[in-house]
Amino acid sequence: MKLAVLLRSCLFALLQLLITPVFAIIALLTFPFPPLTRFRIISLWSRLMVAAASTICGIRYRVLGAENIPPEPCIILSKHQSAWETLAFQVILPPHVWVLKRELLRIPFFGWGLAMLSPIAIDRGAGARALRQTLEQGRERLQQGFSIVIFPEGTRIAPGARGTYHPGGAWLAVKTAVPALPVAHNAGECWRRNAFLKYPGLITVSIGPALPSQNANAAELNAQVEHWIEDEMQRISTHAKKNQTSPA
Repeated sequence: MKLAVLLRSCLFALLQLLITPVFAIIALLTFPFPPLTRFRIISLWSRLMVAAASTICGIRYRVLGAENIPPEPCIILSKHQSAWETLAFQVILPPHVWVLKRELLRIPFFGWGLAMLSPIAIDRGAGARALRQTLEQGRERLQQGFSIVIFPEGTRIAPGARGTYHPGGAWLAVKTAVPALPVAHNAGECWRRNAFLKYPGLITVSIGPALPSQNANAAELNAQVEHWIEDEMQRISTHAKKNQTSPA
């Protein structure tokens, strides 16, 4: 089993290594196109990677609550466990951009393609200036027809663990008066943080009801998002179930 996982992970990494530079060049060539068109072209790379993860590594997925996705752009507030969801969300969710740290755009090939996806790239150490930038660019992206994905815990969290939910995403939803959409998933159980090995299994992506933000309080909205995501994690996460049944 371990040898098979290793061989499959190596094959996946090789395919990723061969395909990524090609798509980075394609991404740069999409510069003259409108942002939504660039997204649809560049996201083909993610679709290939998700398909390869399924075919080669045996990482399948199912989506619960797809009917909860609102027709208009929204702020998507999601659990973050691995790189898998950053790929799969481009397949599962409507066109969207991420709020991410600016340093990611400097990564050769990957960062170049990422820059063409119109992310909101901020300097996390800039304080109030970063907030203003997020709000200004956030409004612009929403007007362009993009939703905005934010990981409220701020970093990848190991399966079964829980981070601090920062209110920035809920604050952006309130300021832009668009719904907040909570998303839970257990991708880290197959594709772990910073791990080379990819384990076969079924990932569950659960999309909660869109939460209205008009006249809402950002702290209360953030608490609603946290409550829904963490309750849902208890239901879909194998690690959470093991923790519940383990002896005291």
